[in-house]
Amino acid sequence: MEFGRSDHWRLPTAIKILIAGGFGAGKTTMVGAVSETRPLRTEEALTHLGTHIDDLSGVERKLTTTVAMDFGRITIRDDYMLYLFGTPGQERFWFVWDELAMGALGAVVLADTRRLDDCFPSVDYFEKREQPFVVALNCFDGTQPFTVGEVRDALGLEPDIPIVRCDARRRDSGREVLVALMEHAMRRGVTPVGTMS
Repeated sequence: MEFGRSDHWRLPTAIKILIAGGFGAGKTTMVGAVSETRPLRTEEALTHLGTHIDDLSGVERKLTTTVAMDFGRITIRDDYMLYLFGTPGQERFWFVWDELAMGALGAVVLADTRRLDDCFPSVDYFEKREQPFVVALNCFDGTQPFTVGEVRDALGLEPDIPIVRCDARRRDSGREVLVALMEHAMRRGVTPVGTMS
């Protein structure tokens, strides 16, 4: 094989996806569950001083927080690679979102229905950017107190925005969410960027 001849080899298409949502919604957990490689994490311990900044209502057992991003990878055949970027949830880290969102196919907005208000900023962000996204209802302990319709009404989502239930701890569940996002992006005519040949 002659190096550099594009008819002999091809680099995979890189598909960038964001995993967003409020503080403690399960973003780091989801990236870790679906990634085929050991995920890169930028977590720091929550301190007593941070309790005055971060609202731990409903997530009192949370001990760490993402301060930059989480990163994972999934291979889809030999010609497609999904790169997953988990965003930080707290407002003071939102300055990194624009960099992370650049070139992304779309986003998963993880919603914890115990703290549904926390996902409003993520929904607003992707709506303003006109970037495809799905809302994934993270079913903690298998419970989901609200119907999909109730969540759609509460978040003011258009009918074409998919809402799916998931368990961020389970690989198969996380992959179903990613498939829903890919299908939604394709319906909107968004195609993967980053093809190199």
